[in-house]
Amino acid sequence: MRRQAPLPVQQVVQAAPVQPAAQPVAAAETAAPAAAAEPEQEQAVSNDCPGCVEITAPIVGTFYRKPAPDAEPFVKVGDRVEKGQVVCIIEAMKLFNEIESEVAGIIRKVLVEDGEPVEYGQPLFLVEPA
Repeated sequence: MRRQAPLPVQQVVQAAPVQPAAQPVAAAETAAPAAAAEPEQEQAVSNDCPGCVEITAPIVGTFYRKPAPDAEPFVKVGDRVEKGQVVCIIEAMKLFNEIESEVAGIIRKVLVEDGEPVEYGQPLFLVEPA
């Protein structure tokens, strides 16, 4: 057995990517207005109907105002609802979940469009307690 000479090693040197110092500052500046806009949006919902109660989405899914495409909506603006009355459906994983009103009152605003995806805790309706 003979021993072979080691192969020459080539060294590759890469320059580290250079990021301008202004870039992190710019990212911080753009994040601040976006964070500030979110509370303004929540205030706008609350200011639409002072004293109103929000009916919120208890699950993530798709919001439907009607039980079927050719049916009338469960509730419309100005309708009186009772506690426990079905106001919409949220579809999650092919299951249709009926969402009930948590308060008796009058529907003052529908905050979500039919067929729109909703998040947990997202306001769906504003109800003026009666």
